Amino acid sequence: MVRPEAPKDEPASRRPRRPGMRSIAFIVVLLALAYAVLQAVHALPHWLDPFSEKTKDRSGPAVLRSIQNISRYEAATGDFQVIVDLEKDASFLPGSIRGQRTLFVGTGSVDAYVDFSHLGNGAVTTDEKRTSVTIRLPHARLENTNLDPKRSYVFAQQRGLFDRIGDFFSSNPNQQQQLYTLAAQKIQGAAGSSGLAGRADTNTKQMIMNLMRGLGFKNVTVIYPTSP
Repeated sequence: MVRPEAPKDEPASRRPRRPGMRSIAFIVVLLALAYAVLQAVHALPHWLDPFSEKTKDRSGPAVLRSIQNISRYEAATGDFQVIVDLEKDASFLPGSIRGQRTLFVGTGSVDAYVDFSHLGNGAVTTDEKRTSVTIRLPHARLENTNLDPKRSYVFAQQRGLFDRIGDFFSSNPNQQQQLYTLAAQKIQGAAGSSGLAGRADTNTKQMIMNLMRGLGFKNVTVIYPTSP
């Protein structure tokens, strides 16, 4: 009876290898080296930086798309400033590895205006002697926030290692757009509760009264709707 031979041991070169401490150490060293290179490159003078950029404006001329007639009175303008504190963290990684926090200073203005384009035929009434006039006006409205890019800037930013490497090789315009959007929303909300529209109503009323008195009317009455 022939006995089956016992299987021989496979050579060590054919055995599957498992990642060990050497592989992990190599990855850590590689990341540290990349971080050091990034810091060194940013510290180099502009004329020695191999990754320096030159800006060239290749934009075409502006094209006029439409012209609209404006039938409104700009009665008041408010200037606002807000600090946006935006933080993004990874679920299972510390902030030093993955995550970022940005402090953004947003500065912009909000205009309050009165629209005269929807005034009806009965908006202006006079007496028989044309010495008294009554004018019915709508309440002032708030324009969308006009964020000033020259006075809006990133005040401080903290980024993890992975975020620094990613920002070095690619830009992230979506984050900048998010900062501008959040700042505009916060300024718009502040303008709504600041009494800016009420100030515009007062200024418009005073302007109308001075105009009508300049036209010879002795008694001028300005009426607003019951609710804004």
